[in-house]
Amino acid sequence: MSPGLEAVLALEREAGTAGAADARALLTRELEALGYEVVAQRFAFSTGTLNALPVLGGGLGWLTLLQIPLLLLPAVPRWAALAVLLAGLACLVLIARAIGIGAATSGGEPREDANLVATRPGTAPTRWLVAHLDTKAQGHSMAGRLVAVWLLLAAVGALLALAAWRLSAGPPVPVVAAAAAASVTAGLLAGRGRLKGRTVGARDNGSGLVALLAAAEHAALATGVIITGAEEFGLVGARILAQQRPELVRDRDVINLDTIDDRGDLAIVLHDAPGARLAAKLEVQLAGVAPRVRRRRLPLGIFVDSYPLARAGARAVTIGRLDWATLRLIHTARDTREGFAFDTARAVGERLARLG
Repeated sequence: MSPGLEAVLALEREAGTAGAADARALLTRELEALGYEVVAQRFAFSTGTLNALPVLGGGLGWLTLLQIPLLLLPAVPRWAALAVLLAGLACLVLIARAIGIGAATSGGEPREDANLVATRPGTAPTRWLVAHLDTKAQGHSMAGRLVAVWLLLAAVGALLALAAWRLSAGPPVPVVAAAAAASVTAGLLAGRGRLKGRTVGARDNGSGLVALLAAAEHAALATGVIITGAEEFGLVGARILAQQRPELVRDRDVINLDTIDDRGDLAIVLHDAPGARLAAKLEVQLAGVAPRVRRRRLPLGIFVDSYPLARAGARAVTIGRLDWATLRLIHTARDTREGFAFDTARAVGERLARLG
């Protein structure tokens, strides 16, 4: 591993901070030394996008408290609980989505960040290698976020069932109390998704950068490199690139590298039929890198840069390797290089460099 990449991996690279800017400068020099021309695509964003899940969780908690009298009081029309719940859920989803994509503000801090787009002189890439630069530490790990999302969905399902039950008969008080407690608990867990501390993000996404540079060093001339910024704040860099420069990725192969641990299955995440064809090709190329290599769809509650790029017309997939223990580390200060050798990341990069 080069000294420049070693220096990048030692930095806390939260988007919009000096650490991220220093890491971009180091990676620019690394790519230029490999013969690439590097252009920065700068953009503004807000850290408030992370408030989407806490707002959704808090809103569901308040909506649940509003449901209790509608479900239990005999004088209230039987249809009221369902009508209020559906209207409330629709509003919450719209508000959370607007916050998540930056269309609405909810606290947070305005910042600036950038994507790096690197190509070999005189070439028009037919394939892009992508990895996000930034790191993030929150009040809960990625595992905690997934649990919060799953509990929120379960709570919504329980509330809908109770509201439907109310149409024919009133649900008993203990059942309503249990559902309300579960819903409020889910909202409290979702509220822990705010920023808390900093991390070097060895796995998420230092490993992706290791794989990307290992591939970029020996990749074919028609291979380009995109290092996205602010991925951890709602895929901001990838969405900006897809909106402003869709011609870069349209009808191109895009291989996103995100969290390649040395444990768990190696997953090739796909989003659509064009991506599925690329994933099948990659499954053959990466055979043996891990005990199991498999194609799969994006798990609920996880977001990756390949998704907005696929929406822009790319044949896009994400390669990652992780297990539940990895999920408990990432998005925390515990995601360090201690005990982590980057072996799979290097192997993936070397195989991608030979991809025909």
